Amino acid sequence: MFMFVDMNILRKPFRYSFSSVVFYLIGINVLIFIVSQRRIFPQLTYILALFPPFVRAGWVWQFVTYMFAHAGWQHLLFNMLGLFMFGYQLERRLGSSEFLLYYLLTGTLAGVISFGFYCLTGLNIMLLGASGALFAVELAYATFFPDSIIYIWGILPLRAPVMVVGYTALQFFFFFTGSQPGVAHLTHLSGFAMGWLYIVARFGINPWKAFKRR
Repeated sequence: MFMFVDMNILRKPFRYSFSSVVFYLIGINVLIFIVSQRRIFPQLTYILALFPPFVRAGWVWQFVTYMFAHAGWQHLLFNMLGLFMFGYQLERRLGSSEFLLYYLLTGTLAGVISFGFYCLTGLNIMLLGASGALFAVELAYATFFPDSIIYIWGILPLRAPVMVVGYTALQFFFFFTGSQPGVAHLTHLSGFAMGWLYIVARFGINPWKAFKRR
């Protein structure tokens, strides 16, 4: 028996509203980082971060909460800067409800895929950070704003699609060569893949075709 998805329902748009969800997400991330410091509640990181033995023990909320925990202030700063740079304009384009669904769903699925890989390979690695969801946000930004120019290091101008494709290629290289350990390259790639599928399924847009549109 085959099951068919009603595309009309799948692509039914939310009523547009804009409530600056990006700033709420940034605020939550900053607050959690502050509270999880050594002198306040350092155990919070272990409660929120995705750690395979804990998930197998029933801590399934970590599939979502790992996105809100960070390893250090630099990790937090770069992720939140990226979320603001790309997420704010994307939220204005999609609406707050659509953006929040996209952010949470792609980030969660990136965590699920990473967890599956860790289980298959026997790795017990603590996963934390918003990078999986952020990579999906960058993909969507490049899809909806393909002519946007991003200045790498404030100097090198690149179209957003070129930046996303180039960074994705680097993630593949680092993942398969293991030349940049300690970084969740698989989670980044999974966020990219889940974002791609979301954009195709929800909006009927092929990001690659959007990248080539001038």
